[in-house]
Amino acid sequence: MRMTDRTLELDCSKLTPTFSQRLVAGLAPLASLFRVFRNRMEINRLHDLSDTQLRDIGLTRADVTSAFLASTFFEDPSEHLTRSARNRWRLPSLLRSYDE
Repeated sequence: MRMTDRTLELDCSKLTPTFSQRLVAGLAPLASLFRVFRNRMEINRLHDLSDTQLRDIGLTRADVTSAFLASTFFEDPSEHLTRSARNRWRLPSLLRSYDE
């Protein structure tokens, strides 16, 4: 009895994207730009908060100002604020661990 090997070559690497995939890929930069501007407007509203309210969320007024100064026009300043709040949160916990 003789067996023949049959192979089927599939070229899966050259799949053409569907219309909806191309549409999503084309609109992604626009959605990202919209998100940056929305975050800038929301962070600008942080200037209206008092110092105690900012401290409650782990920020200072200097953090809000420096986030705008450190970020370019098309860069999201919320990343700078997140980094500042996390660093401020970690610093006391690190100091407490050294005291113990």
